[in-house]
Amino acid sequence: MKKIWIFFTLGVLTLVACQKTFVQETPSKDADLKGTSVAVEEIGGNKKIFVLNEGQLGANNATLDFLRISDGQYVTGAFKKMNPGAKAGLGDVGNDIALHNNEVWMVINNSGLVEVVSAADETEMAVIEVPTPRAIAFDDKYAYVTSWAGAFADYTTITDSANPKGCVYRIDLSTKKLAGSVEVGYQPEGIAYYDGKLYVANSGGIASQLPPAYAYDNTVSIIDAKSFSVTKTVEVEINLKNVYADSQGHIFVTTLGNYAAVHSGLYMFPASAPEQVTHIEWHAIKHTHVSCSYVLGDEVFCIGTENEFDFGAAHTYMLWSYNAVKNKFTLYPVTLSGVPYGMCVVEDTMGFRSLLLGDAGDYFNPGTVSCYRLFDRHDKVWSVTAGVCPGHFAVWK
Repeated sequence: MKKIWIFFTLGVLTLVACQKTFVQETPSKDADLKGTSVAVEEIGGNKKIFVLNEGQLGANNATLDFLRISDGQYVTGAFKKMNPGAKAGLGDVGNDIALHNNEVWMVINNSGLVEVVSAADETEMAVIEVPTPRAIAFDDKYAYVTSWAGAFADYTTITDSANPKGCVYRIDLSTKKLAGSVEVGYQPEGIAYYDGKLYVANSGGIASQLPPAYAYDNTVSIIDAKSFSVTKTVEVEINLKNVYADSQGHIFVTTLGNYAAVHSGLYMFPASAPEQVTHIEWHAIKHTHVSCSYVLGDEVFCIGTENEFDFGAAHTYMLWSYNAVKNKFTLYPVTLSGVPYGMCVVEDTMGFRSLLLGDAGDYFNPGTVSCYRLFDRHDKVWSVTAGVCPGHFAVWK
């Protein structure tokens, strides 16, 4: 009798274990959204890839797309579809996108907003007002947003009175409320966090057009996150754009140059000695110019063209990368089509990498997002219609 009872008990436990194994997750609210089917074998191991389309300045047509890896559906206009009550849509000029935990944070520049939505289903969680915001970074307590502090809010005119120095605003991650600001340089763009400090790239994009200096900013403002104050300002190059930090404290900054005499490029300095600025150049290729860039792990990926000052010429764009930890340059033999506007490098579960490239086309009509292999054949895998000016990517793993 005891044996029968034991076998019965084990059978019940086995049944319970099996029941737990086969419990299905509740479908996401956006599961019914369908789009264009694309191949996702090269980028498996991720949940979604979000694409923020900037839209056209003044047209209020920024949009959010996503690529759902589970079924290979590229869905356009997801924010509006999942938030039909948001009559104004996502807003005017989507300038940056980033993930924090399971939240998607989007910087909507000309609308003066930071939108927060659920990564699971794109439903709106919070809207925070920030004047002319540009880019975003996080630590474990705050979101940090660079801001032109109202400059160029009326984009039809540029006057000296509309050229204040920029700011970094911080937003409490738990309350989604503003929690202070600090002044930095003129027209700050990218921002990165590393080891208790924030690194802010100041462009001076408006200052370059105003008296008395008619000059771009060329500085990186370093902010101590604990005191939330600027502790150091480092000169790098004019018209700075993006900032990245690797695992070993190398701080990378890109510049757009002045479109005439000073080329775009990639610069680096150690967090421990920020005055030691190095221009990253590689003798194996004729140029190390930077039209757009992205960081994955310790590797900074850049796309550039040799004849970037010749605006009437057909351009051949190159994809290259630099890993400072390994002191390694890589040139990818991939032929890129269109005009690169934004980029993302995605890694699958086997460690193989692919490039997602946004092409703005004519900057007025819907652009495209294309996938290129960065291994094996180095070819284009697919291309899909996106929103207007697909410029910013975020990967939900």
